[in-house]
Amino acid sequence: MLLRILRTHLRPHRRSVALLALLQLAQILATLALPTLGAVIIDNGVIKADSGYITRTGLGMLAVALVQITASVGAVSLGARTAMAMGRDIRSAVFRRVLDFSAREVGQFGTPSLMTRTVNDVQQVQMLALSALGVAVSAPLMCLGSIALALQQDIPLSLLLVALMVAIGMSFGLILGRTDPFYARMQKYLDHINGLLRERITGVRVVRAFVRDAHEGARFRRTNSELRDISLRVGRLLATIVPVVLLVLNAFMAAVLWFGAHRIDAGAMRFGALSAFLSYLTLILMSVVMVTFVCLAMPRARVSAERIQRVLATEPSVAAPREPVRVVPAVGQLALSRAEFRYPGAEEPVLRGIDLSAGPGETVAILGSTGSGKTTLLNLVLRHFDATGGSVHVNGVDVRTLDAEVLRHTVGFVPQRPYLFSGTVAGNLRFGDPGATDDELWHALEIAQARNFVQRLPEGLNSPIAQGGTNVSGGQRQRLAIARTLLRRPDIYLFDDCFSALDHATDAALRAALEPEISRATVLTVAQRVSTVQHAQRIVVLDAGRVAATGTHDELLRTSTAYRDIARSQLTAITGHYGESGPDAGAATTLQEAVHGLDGRP
Repeated sequence: MLLRILRTHLRPHRRSVALLALLQLAQILATLALPTLGAVIIDNGVIKADSGYITRTGLGMLAVALVQITASVGAVSLGARTAMAMGRDIRSAVFRRVLDFSAREVGQFGTPSLMTRTVNDVQQVQMLALSALGVAVSAPLMCLGSIALALQQDIPLSLLLVALMVAIGMSFGLILGRTDPFYARMQKYLDHINGLLRERITGVRVVRAFVRDAHEGARFRRTNSELRDISLRVGRLLATIVPVVLLVLNAFMAAVLWFGAHRIDAGAMRFGALSAFLSYLTLILMSVVMVTFVCLAMPRARVSAERIQRVLATEPSVAAPREPVRVVPAVGQLALSRAEFRYPGAEEPVLRGIDLSAGPGETVAILGSTGSGKTTLLNLVLRHFDATGGSVHVNGVDVRTLDAEVLRHTVGFVPQRPYLFSGTVAGNLRFGDPGATDDELWHALEIAQARNFVQRLPEGLNSPIAQGGTNVSGGQRQRLAIARTLLRRPDIYLFDDCFSALDHATDAALRAALEPEISRATVLTVAQRVSTVQHAQRIVVLDAGRVAATGTHDELLRTSTAYRDIARSQLTAITGHYGESGPDAGAATTLQEAVHGLDGRP
């Protein structure tokens, strides 16, 4: 898996890799030439006291050293640039794939795990590539070249090098073969820590409200300790590599000196040859050390590559159409025909047999208890999920064949818990229309009843917004989200209980200002309060994923038991809390009269 990722993402940089190989080849040839030149100087210059020969050969060695330094600097620089570019490409590939995921795939991996895979796992592969590119050509060539030139100096003594390589290979295999399971657990603990940290930061108000700081701190310390323990085990295991390698190399170097001294004493070997042989043994040591650093990074990078590949190999359940429809025959038409949605492995569908249609100028309200499938229905229209049965049509085209860009511009969505991005008020609003002028922004804010509070901000439209909109209230976030959607001016509006955080006076003013703006559009609104939907042209009551009743407010009060139960429960809650006056007094009176007229009791 690791080789596949490296091969795939280094292919666009093959020219840089080829140039890097040439630079490393020049560096190694120069490095290998220096010990031989040194041996020649000793045998033909120093021993014979020929200063002219020493000078000429020394100048040649200086020229070779300059080539070595230049090639080495160029190789390091080019290798770093290539590895960083490869890391950038992998991060981009993972990021693009995550953007294509539906809510199902995001839930499958988990947001903390996706963050770890995009940042930390990619970094592990990138660091391995940086190490490997630095030694990909130089270490093998240096090792093989040193062995070949050592054989040229003395064949019997070179047999020790064969035993050396076998001993080092066995040591590496025994140590590194035990690290993979530890690295897999380490990355999972990183996922867990990211998740805990994310929960702690985003849920800080809840944690403090319930005085759970100590509990959350204990959870984090426990997971942090587990990560520390597994990291220490890996560290102790890997820490044995360098001492083992040095022990083996020093033992063989002592053996080379002992056998070499005997061969020189017997007249079978020259002193310069032994000096060159020791230099080549040092180069072998350097190449082994370089390979050691790559081997240290390889197990963790291999685990990270597998985690990255699982993201890249996961196909989104909501796939882009092969031949997307970009020209639609109708405008503002929404229709669900026998629509059904079932989560994978679920025994019962969340929605079943949904028949619903709406057209331009029509407002359809969806009412139902918690868990009845209201938000899931809107997600089918937005194609956050694909219907597992039936069909969903927008502007006369099945959403599964409609171009995603066309769908996003056709349907405007305001969720119950809107998300604001870090930046400014204007920057968040221009998500709806990047080319909107300041006057258009103020107009949208005025309709959304947000103009006054934005004007009171120190910098107006340029006032900063924290990530998630945490520096504004829930009602202000909802109003900014509504203004953002109004700027897009879609054919179909989906409001997912996005007025729930507003007080009743602001709610009434917003709806009154909103009505003329969206009078020609198709509006599908999800609500919890009967008082906010009773003036809709049509109300759809959902119960356990089915359409329990459809009609106007008055019709449903007469014909739908489910709707009457919802109305009566809300009437009881309103009058019990506020009595005869309060923000819902008018709605309570209307509902009370209607229900009383039907069954003779409030």
